[in-house]
This record gives sequence, C-alpha cells and structure tokens, in this order.
Amino acid sequence: MAYSLMIHGGAGAIRAPERYAASLRRIVGTGAALLEEGVTALDVVTRCVALLEDDPLYNAGRGSVLNADGEVCCDASVMDGRDLSAGAVAGVRGVRNPVLLARLVMEKTPHVLLIGAGAEAFGRAEGVAFEEQAYFVTPQREAQFANLKARRAVALDHSQPNEGKLGTVGAVARDSAGALAAATSTGGLTNQMSGRVGDSPIMGAGVFADNASCAISCTGVGEDFLRVSLARTAALLVETQGLTAQEASREAIVYLVRKINGSGGLIMVDRAGRCGAAHSTPGLLMAQAENGIVKVGSSNQI
Repeated sequence: MAYSLMIHGGAGAIRAPERYAASLRRIVGTGAALLEEGVTALDVVTRCVALLEDDPLYNAGRGSVLNADGEVCCDASVMDGRDLSAGAVAGVRGVRNPVLLARLVMEKTPHVLLIGAGAEAFGRAEGVAFEEQAYFVTPQREAQFANLKARRAVALDHSQPNEGKLGTVGAVARDSAGALAAATSTGGLTNQMSGRVGDSPIMGAGVFADNASCAISCTGVGEDFLRVSLARTAALLVETQGLTAQEASREAIVYLVRKINGSGGLIMVDRAGRCGAAHSTPGLLMAQAENGIVKVGSSNQI
C-alpha cells in the first residue's frame, strides 16, 4: 500500500521562505526513507518532529521563544491512529525533545497529558535527555523577547512586522500498512504568561489521528484552535462526510475563520493516503512525500 508523509514548520507571513527549504527537504526525506523501509507511521512522525525540534529555525525545542519569565517552556503531543493511544506534555523546561517525552507518556503511563515539574520528573526517571537553558536560547529569540517585554506585548513566534511566522511544528503520516499517526510540538508565544498552554498538546485541537479518518497537525493561534476543537472538527469531515484531505482541510479552515476569525493552518493525511493542507495566514511552511516523491512549498491561502 502507498505511504504518505507531511511536515510543517509554522504558518504566517513568512519572510524568506527559502531559508527553511533545505531543512524541510532533509527532514521529510528522512521520514520518507523510513516509511520506505516499512517503519510505522508513529515512529516516523516522532522522528520527524524530533528533528524539527533540534533545528533552531523553528519554534519548538531548540530555538523556541521565551515566555514572560525569560524561559523556554515547551509543549508536545503524539497520537496513534490505530487505537487512539496518545501522549502529551505541557510547560516542560530543559527537555531536549519534548515529543520524545510525550511518546513516553503514551507508552509508559496510564495518562495522556503530564505538565510541568511532574512531566520533567517522569522524563528524568525514564532517561530522557535534558539540556541547560542556554542550549535552547538563540540570539534572535532573546532580541524578540526584549522587544516585546519593553512593549508589554505577546507575540506568536516571528509576528513582529516583516517577519510574521506563527510557531509550532508537526508531522502526519500514513504507513504502508495503512496506519495513521500525528505529532505536534511548540515553544508557545513570545512573552506568554507563565503557565499558558495552547492547542499543541491537546488531542482534537492541535493534533489528532484515527485510522477511520485522518492524521492532523495544526499551527497558529492556539486559543483559536482550542475554542473550535479544530483537529477533531476536520477529522469528522473525512469520517462522516467522505471528504478528501484537501477538501476537509479547506473546509476546516473556512469554519475557523467564519466562527472566530481564527488564524493558522493545518496539514492532513487521510485514510486513503491523500495529502491536504490549508491556512488562513499568508503562508504555511510545509513539505510532503508520497511514495518517494518529495515536494517542498506552501499551500494556497483560503
């Protein structure tokens, strides 16, 4: 059977998108090679998001934005479409790859979501890699934080004038056995309140996977996606109305805008292996691979 993979690196008014092309191509190529070898969709999306977290270009893991306390504080999630198993973490500090910790929550605990110090303690007990704060912080993020702190403002990743990319990374896949999986990771908002959590670690809002419908990862204004449970809303369009990934992606974003004038985008692979993406922002950084054919670029704004 066919395999499909999509990854995203954030949505928004993206300045110099060519800066991201090589990274996106490398990461989607790595995932595609694994799918070609018969690796499961769950393992592939976990691997791709971990690679996105390692790259300081993106607002996830290394290179994440700073919160109001001047700290990097991350959220991540993973979901297996075969049985709806899921794991997530929120508000974790020092975790090199939050998506790997989310995977452990799914596999090693009876829970779905762990937060803060409790999640960190669990990670240390399981041997998860930790780093000092200096590992995560880049000069660009420090400059953003200082600018917004001075103005007492909150912003989504690069949403200052001239650089309006919204944060969050993600991956969705269908493997050769027909199984679906999704993962999402983020550093949140620049200068966000300590304790704030967006949609990325919430099943049905920023991430969702079910073999009966599709796998989805979202990016944008987390509060908007939480209010309308966007990922689950999009999945239902596939499951109950028979829409393709592209049709359902577009309808979901139209709904987001119509209901609350929401801002962001999503990527999707449906149960038939078809890829789709849509966004209400000017752009969406993304790449996809279908049976060895790799594409890097942006989908159309609705």
